[in-house]
Amino acid sequence: MLLFRWAIFFLLLAAGVMFAFYAGTGRPHYKRWGLLTLKWTVLAALGFFAVLVLERIV
Repeated sequence: MLLFRWAIFFLLLAAGVMFAFYAGTGRPHYKRWGLLTLKWTVLAALGFFAVLVLERIV
């Protein structure tokens, strides 16, 4: 569980760094990578919390 929490944290941090690079340089590929990382991080977090909810139910 702790491993998944840290992985989600570091993925969110990486997305933030990519958005900071985009803000600093203005190059659109940093924005694209940041959005892609953010999207997959949110999906992974939703899956993680879905497993936690299912464990509580069962």
